[in-house]
Amino acid sequence: MKLRFLSIFPIIALFAVAAKFDEHTKRIEASATVLSEIMAAGDHSIPRDLLEKAECVGIVPSLKRAGFIVGGKYGKGVLTCRVDGGNGWSAVSTIRIEGGSIGLQIGAGETDVIFIVMNDSGMKNLMRDKFTIGGDASAMAGPVGRSVEAQTDLMMRAEILSYSRAHGVFAGVSLDGATLRPDNDDNRKVYNSSATQEEILTGKVERPVSAEKLYRELNTYAPYKKASN
Repeated sequence: MKLRFLSIFPIIALFAVAAKFDEHTKRIEASATVLSEIMAAGDHSIPRDLLEKAECVGIVPSLKRAGFIVGGKYGKGVLTCRVDGGNGWSAVSTIRIEGGSIGLQIGAGETDVIFIVMNDSGMKNLMRDKFTIGGDASAMAGPVGRSVEAQTDLMMRAEILSYSRAHGVFAGVSLDGATLRPDNDDNRKVYNSSATQEEILTGKVERPVSAEKLYRELNTYAPYKKASN
């Protein structure tokens, strides 16, 4: 009986790994869909000139907003940063957002969250094991529209600009007080290595084939890093 148990254990482990890959793939595909739908909103989209300047893009699809009332884990998302001179995107890291609140969107239902990291300082914060948005990194609700040419210099100096979509309504929203950390367990299983978030986001880990849809959307709306004024 003991030998039989040992013989099926590797099979169970393989199923667990396969399930983790499936979960990871679905999360990436959902993130690509969220980005595509939001950018198709025209005057209510993320300004393209902001995305062209962004160092990193994070997407957390279908958060359960009821969680914001009682605290605890908000959910998982994906994060990728520019590599290869700003013209390509890194492998995708799984991230967790916990604590804090999402502006005035507290209540029942689901919320899609997107945040864009605008400079090297904000990107360096992402390499830490954990940091607080609005505390360790300056953050603001992002502007919407086709362009941000008329926006203030203060907004343009923010390290992180954040947005949410609920019930079809898309708007800039504050993530102050929320903490962001890499899901090291998920990343370890997906990439079959002990790669750190820094290694994943700086191009030291091979990009997963499952993220091609997300990369296509990013390359459509943010094909290169535009120099800041």
